[in-house]
Amino acid sequence: MNSSDAALDAATAQRDDIRNVAIIAHVDHGKTTLVDGMLHQSGAFGAHQDIDERVMDSMDLEKEKGITILAKNTAIRWNGYKINVVDTPGHADFGGEVERALTMVDGVLLLVDASEGPLPQTRFVLRKALQRNLPVVLVINKIDRPDARIAEVVTEVEDLFLDVEADEHQIDFPIVYTVARDGQATLDLDHLEDDLTPLLQTIVDHVPAPTYDPEAPLQAWVTNLDASAYVGRLAICRIMNGEIKKGQTVAWCKLDGTVGSAKVTELYVTESHEREEAASAAAGELVAVAGLPEITIGETLGDPADPRPLPIITVDEPSLSMTVGSNTSPLAGRSGDKMTARQVKDRLDKELIGNVSLRVLELGRPDAWEVQGRGELQLAILIEQMRREGFELTVGKPQVVTREIDGKLHEPVEQVSIDIPEEYVGAVTQLIAPRKGQMQEMVNFSAGWVRLDYRMPARGLIGFRTDFLTETRGTGLLHHVFDGWIPWQGEISGRHKGSLVADRTGVTTSNAILNLQERGAFFVGVAEDVYEGMIVGETPKPGDMDINICKEKAHTNVRAAAADQTVRLTPPKLMSLEQSLEFIGDDECIEVTPDKIRLRKVELDATTRLRLAKNLKKSREANA
Repeated sequence: MNSSDAALDAATAQRDDIRNVAIIAHVDHGKTTLVDGMLHQSGAFGAHQDIDERVMDSMDLEKEKGITILAKNTAIRWNGYKINVVDTPGHADFGGEVERALTMVDGVLLLVDASEGPLPQTRFVLRKALQRNLPVVLVINKIDRPDARIAEVVTEVEDLFLDVEADEHQIDFPIVYTVARDGQATLDLDHLEDDLTPLLQTIVDHVPAPTYDPEAPLQAWVTNLDASAYVGRLAICRIMNGEIKKGQTVAWCKLDGTVGSAKVTELYVTESHEREEAASAAAGELVAVAGLPEITIGETLGDPADPRPLPIITVDEPSLSMTVGSNTSPLAGRSGDKMTARQVKDRLDKELIGNVSLRVLELGRPDAWEVQGRGELQLAILIEQMRREGFELTVGKPQVVTREIDGKLHEPVEQVSIDIPEEYVGAVTQLIAPRKGQMQEMVNFSAGWVRLDYRMPARGLIGFRTDFLTETRGTGLLHHVFDGWIPWQGEISGRHKGSLVADRTGVTTSNAILNLQERGAFFVGVAEDVYEGMIVGETPKPGDMDINICKEKAHTNVRAAAADQTVRLTPPKLMSLEQSLEFIGDDECIEVTPDKIRLRKVELDATTRLRLAKNLKKSREANA
């Protein structure tokens, strides 16, 4: 059922002036750019207004990474219609945002790149849309690419509909061809229009108008949360029935089944990309409501005389977890101002309010918690946001979340799609084999390029991207999405490189690095603070190597002939947060501060580490 049907079994009226539609697609296929084009052509911006590219990217991280992280809505006025467009994330890790956004709309635009075609996330979002019985408008974007293969991509999308078991009426979808960057669209490939009118007209014609029951009381479904510095928490609602007014007292139907009372202190509707105050709003509209500081996603605002709660919003369970705690390193407190366990826990609890796909579990320790999410990127984005807010953290290695099904241990499996030049096929297949990946399809989809489709345990993907990019010389493209649960696949080999570990606290010297750089690649430069147990580099051989990276050159009063020679050091390999998460082993973790990301051993003392390693080896031999 779509969002209207879920609330109303006897809807008898329509809001013909409104269309609610979500744009769903794989990452980097052009959703946000298309919304930009719609806004510009609808007259949303003044002639002299300075507008950033991808105006819907509101967070710094979204602008930096060029991806959508949070679902957000905008409104376009066109030919007497108000089209509410919800821009959704294109990365599988933020699938919770997509599922939540689909509860707000009556149809979807499925955007597909004219060259790349449908990718794993396309399958994920399409399946979710079809489960809600939402009509689909297919948009083939970037048709001006020199390697565009439009007919083949349309066929691949039709095959995808069959793969996800779409009904017969769902497969009969309209197709619009666009160049989102230039704001052009067409229904006929022989003639490209100068604007997006064909797309907007198709939305009006094929996305159904919101339906409601004129006899029903107020029902407003909370599908998202936002915050304002002036009025506090904002509940983003889809009004399913009735009318809501500013200053009105409403029934607050909570998740625990109780019903409270609250006053609507402010009411906003979206116009273009900004919120405007409104006196009232009726069924079918998307609104933001202030005055309920404790409200959460999935709750309902209703009529105090006749409160009727709507279904609770559910999302898929997390598949990956990591340990997050306060910073316990010897260098703690040098750059962050939020360091205590209480501050970390409060911030994690705050994230749970707006992020329905995250879980935070107790570990029985006062300074660390297990955070579960959809994937490495989602968890890395959370840590990066906290780092920029001034937190100092210790982050553990990502682990898959397992579950028992019919008495057997199961683990998450991913649908993996890889695009690589032909010459790297052998190297990549060898890389995937020990990670228990099963090839499902191999296609030459473009000149000199091959697409490999695999089904692989999520464990096999931890740390895979770095090796994959190394083997393909940075040219390979890797996409993956959660695809269910399979029986435990046994041991999967991890990284084959060891760590260079500092054996004492001090400051790195050029003399020490010069003499040690043949041992491996360093993560630190000269004159940087290090401590015992800190990982300062990687070595090509398996196993750890304790080194003295603080050793100074012995000084004598005898002048050497080579004293004035320039010392040439290899530049350090600077690790990003995502790269660090992929690199660390089971006995390692990451120290995250506002100005530094350091890798370290969980146990800093070398003697203790050696004893623990011996005990682990003995237990494995005993269990073998």
